[in-house]
Amino acid sequence: MGLLDKLRGEFIDIIEWTEPSNNDILCYRFPRYNNEIKNGAKLIVREGQAAVFVKEGQLADVKTPGMYTLDTRNMPILSTILGWKYGFESPFKCEVYFVSTKQWTDKKWGTQNPFMVRDPEFGPVRVRAFGTYAFRVSDPGTFLKQLVATDPSFETYEIANQLRNAIVSRFVDVLGQSKIAMLDLAGNYEKIGTLARERIAPEMQGMGLSITQFFVENISLPPEVEQALDKRSQISVLGNLDQYTKFQTANAIEEAAKNPGGNAGIGAGLGAGVAMGGAMMDALRPGQSPVGAGAMPPPLPQAATFFAGINGQQVGPLDLNTIAAKLRGGEMSRSTLVWKAGMAGWAAAESVPELQSLFANVPPPLPPG
Repeated sequence: MGLLDKLRGEFIDIIEWTEPSNNDILCYRFPRYNNEIKNGAKLIVREGQAAVFVKEGQLADVKTPGMYTLDTRNMPILSTILGWKYGFESPFKCEVYFVSTKQWTDKKWGTQNPFMVRDPEFGPVRVRAFGTYAFRVSDPGTFLKQLVATDPSFETYEIANQLRNAIVSRFVDVLGQSKIAMLDLAGNYEKIGTLARERIAPEMQGMGLSITQFFVENISLPPEVEQALDKRSQISVLGNLDQYTKFQTANAIEEAAKNPGGNAGIGAGLGAGVAMGGAMMDALRPGQSPVGAGAMPPPLPQAATFFAGINGQQVGPLDLNTIAAKLRGGEMSRSTLVWKAGMAGWAAAESVPELQSLFANVPPPLPPG
């Protein structure tokens, strides 16, 4: 520092700090030449600030918002430390730190990795969580001693990781001990946030800080668990699987009628869908043993059913008795096209082995002429 700075320091008798805009400074050491403060100097502490005096490495005094004249009458602690016989008749050396006590908002917290909790309904599950919080310096003296030390400009980024780690650790404890089911968390974010803030408070007080607000924005499950929950919700919405199977069958028939050229593929998909629906119904039927368990015999084989093309329309499914009745009534003949699951395409009825016995009593068509 040059001579001009020294002289400027000797004549400056107002000690104040105007925080620059868009800054993250929590604590700022007021610069003075050799830390000398003139007797009778004016100290201005604005709202949202506190002034901390440090003399010979010791915390001397803390001033709240207001204007002060620095002399022995309003600084008894400092005068005791100085121990001067003649008081403040000449400049004295002392460091002045301005601490921002305003509320710092919209600070982010979140879990870097999923953590395991025991859910009363799903069992052990991995979850993630994130949100925001706000904090302020509640005890400038403790804050200076525990975090700032001799840093001339202490900023929020210097404690961001420490605060986040402390918050996440205590939040995990609170969520694990709350025993709230995963499906009920959405309605309990405020309760969990309040519990977490109370759990974090003692640790923050040890650093001269306090958490003024704490919000949980989201607690999420792993993607595979969310997909399983979606499937479960779909089954709950469907309700009666038998009715659902019938509904899907009707849709498949309607689509087949609209697309005659693709009937074979649609019919095959329809047969597979009906078979799957039946398997699902069997699996969910009360008392039904798992496949391969050996406790119950397999279901009886089902009679073959066919679809038939009658008068340009697809009709079915038809069992053998219904087909025989239609043959007797003249609605069907040997040349009527039929199809069932497993067939490559539509074929004349008389060429299908399962239907040949039905034509034993049905005469062939008359020869022409």
